[in-house]
Amino acid sequence: MQQKTEKNRIAILNVLKRQIRPMTSTQLAQTLSDAGHDLSERTVRLYLRELDEQGLTTAHGRKGRTITERGMSEVRAAQTLERVGYLSAKIDQMTYRMSFDLHTRSGKVVVNTSLVNPKHLAANIDRICQVFAQGYAMGDRVLLLGPGERVGDVVVPPDRVGFCTVCSITLNGVLLKHGVPTASRFGGLLELRDGNATRFVEMIHYDGTSIDPLEVFIRSGMTDYHGAIRDGNGLIGASYREMPEDSHDLVHNLSERLTQIGLGAFMAIGTPGQSLHGIPVSDGRIGAVMIGGLNPIAILEESGHRTVSRALSGLLEYNRLFPYDELPKHVEKYV
Repeated sequence: MQQKTEKNRIAILNVLKRQIRPMTSTQLAQTLSDAGHDLSERTVRLYLRELDEQGLTTAHGRKGRTITERGMSEVRAAQTLERVGYLSAKIDQMTYRMSFDLHTRSGKVVVNTSLVNPKHLAANIDRICQVFAQGYAMGDRVLLLGPGERVGDVVVPPDRVGFCTVCSITLNGVLLKHGVPTASRFGGLLELRDGNATRFVEMIHYDGTSIDPLEVFIRSGMTDYHGAIRDGNGLIGASYREMPEDSHDLVHNLSERLTQIGLGAFMAIGTPGQSLHGIPVSDGRIGAVMIGGLNPIAILEESGHRTVSRALSGLLEYNRLFPYDELPKHVEKYV
């Protein structure tokens, strides 16, 4: 009963959230009915009184109700719970939609996008390039988008540039097209010692979050890319995948081919039945650790420059991307 009551409350708040003018109980009941919620006008009025008392809605006399800021927060909190597992679903969707063909080197790849101040980008360009050069980035390709350009739902604002890197989910799509199903388990922070990966020290499972794990780690200041590029001791973003054990040789072959065209991301490919960096492998599978696509931009966060990053932000044609060593001349256009 309590679960049904909460569902009805959120349904009413959701309707009000989409309106710019007050709505009466009659209008709300009709709108809810059209959406499949069987609530009478009297029941809606009772809910509205409770929402008023809780500060989630505001009454405007006969004109009806509007939602408050507190009500908006209530809706966001409820949607977050509903979105647990959303990231796993999005990974599967983007894996399927990706059209990149390894043989022709054409088609769309999955990208991450960070909105950054071009001056901050220019000031840190050498260290960002070092992240690529030392193999701590997903491949060696990047793209800059100017103000007003779009990728997926992300639009670059007037005072920013879009820093796009290839998302490691692109590799899921490549493997799938070659008959290798991939299970994405988690994203985490991988500890480096003297340039060698040792163990995962933090992890967030994809089926239990609505936000990409690397976005969380970067924004929380938990990474250490400066240490990684300085002396090989640091914390970098990586993810863990599993594939059928019979695909071991094919995965190795595909990894080498991807590296040749600037899409290398496999840090390690395990063997059947053996753990990988402390992570036990399921029976009949092999594990693989892949570099995080958002890694290069973490340098800005570690330098005190806030960025807005979106993993799996959309799809871009592979041939639009350029090698990271061309970044300096591209950045100059926006400074």
